[in-house]
Amino acid sequence: MFERPQSGERAVLVHASPDGLPDKSEREEFAELARSAGAVITGELVSSRRRPDPRYFIGKGKLDELRKLIEENEAELVISSAALNPSQERNLEKELRCRVLDRAGLILDIFAQRARSFEGKLQVELAQLQHLSTRLVRGWTHLERQKGGIGLRGPGETQLETDRRLVGQRIRQLTERLEHVDTRRTINRRNRMRAEIPTVALVGYTNAGKSTLFNALTNASVYVEDQLFATLDPTVRRLDLPEGEHVVLADTVGFVRDLPHELIAAFRSTLQEAREADLILHLIDASDPNRWQRVRQVNSVLKQLEADQVPQIRVYNKIDKLDRKPRITNNREGEGRAVWISAVTGEGLPLLKDAIARRLRQETVHRFIRLEPGQGRQRAKLFELGAVLNEEALEEGGWSLELKMAEKDLRRFLKRENLTEEQLIPESITQSAPAANE
Repeated sequence: MFERPQSGERAVLVHASPDGLPDKSEREEFAELARSAGAVITGELVSSRRRPDPRYFIGKGKLDELRKLIEENEAELVISSAALNPSQERNLEKELRCRVLDRAGLILDIFAQRARSFEGKLQVELAQLQHLSTRLVRGWTHLERQKGGIGLRGPGETQLETDRRLVGQRIRQLTERLEHVDTRRTINRRNRMRAEIPTVALVGYTNAGKSTLFNALTNASVYVEDQLFATLDPTVRRLDLPEGEHVVLADTVGFVRDLPHELIAAFRSTLQEAREADLILHLIDASDPNRWQRVRQVNSVLKQLEADQVPQIRVYNKIDKLDRKPRITNNREGEGRAVWISAVTGEGLPLLKDAIARRLRQETVHRFIRLEPGQGRQRAKLFELGAVLNEEALEEGGWSLELKMAEKDLRRFLKRENLTEEQLIPESITQSAPAANE
């Protein structure tokens, strides 16, 4: 057993995949992730196996090749693009005598560096501890020794057991704190819905230019840098639209291929902004040759968040790199489906604002819904959404509620709560714009 070194950024990258050799774009993105974490890349190894070796993931021949690369480049760290299980990480560290990290650990490290807000730090720490909790059997020799010495001989708990218990306690504490933060976010969203102020969520692959666009639209001062995950903390600002209308624009965490499950779980409350939004602006780097791959990956994460049914406008950014003119593509209803812009130069931003305003002009419905006595949870949800205008208790039990909400939100609510169309009674339909100042 060996003691893991506590520092060192000279890294060898291992591009390992069970699905054939990784393509050039995947290798470049992984290298950019490593540089974003502060690693100095000294060498790279490409490996492909149909069946990953259960002990080392890579085969014995590649292991010898990797050991030689480490010695030649005096590397202190190995970063694997493939997900490694705890025993594979431990076995590789014993064989290579240096730290070993996989893609999930690398992304967690980047997030730990970039978190600035209280909520962001809590979310990152929770994700790190959840990742670490399965890896407490790794190469730290002190975790395998019994406590000893005068005054330290206790009931026989090993250091490993102590650390597991402490990690478990800290995870529970962080989960409770984040539940309070989530409650505040829910209250803020509910207040915006009651004030009839729509929310627009800005999502996109990392480094697509979300922060630059957010600043350009709202005159905010979110940190901008040409690197992956330059900004992590979510931001919400007011966005003024044509004809005196306004909405709330919410910036979200950038997405990336194979985003660790720990991060999706930890950032669920932040990413809830996308799920509860009235409209999603899906930002796409128009100059990226792999943009369609990125689009599919972002939509995959949105599906995991159950936000794939929220209306989308695709925003193709960085047209200044392509020497293209700003333009807008409409759907059959005359609503903006795609807008081509440059967040850096400001070209196309008026078109984007106009597309947002037109997309949010929608029918608001007044309906009565009848709920059975056993549907109290659905009744409480409608009150939480701020959709209830009046309520009447029925003699035979249950309630009759007068609702006012966007039709698409009502349809989504019925589907999510397993309510039938027969429980709705149409009353009137009025046309409304997103602004609350009509």
